[in-house]
Amino acid sequence: MRNLTTVGLILGALTGLSACVQVTAPDKPIVINLNINIKQEVVYRLDGDAKDLINEEADIF
Repeated sequence: MRNLTTVGLILGALTGLSACVQVTAPDKPIVINLNINIKQEVVYRLDGDAKDLINEEADIF
């Protein structure tokens, strides 16, 4: 029984000596610079009949 009490006291002391983690907010705001360059390229091909129709009816497009 004495050994069990000793082990309990040692574990309790070690628990009290363990490290503590603290999280605090920074004084300055966090700045994230996002330099994003988006390039889009559209490639299209038309059938001959469709191209002729677009040329004939150019005013509706």
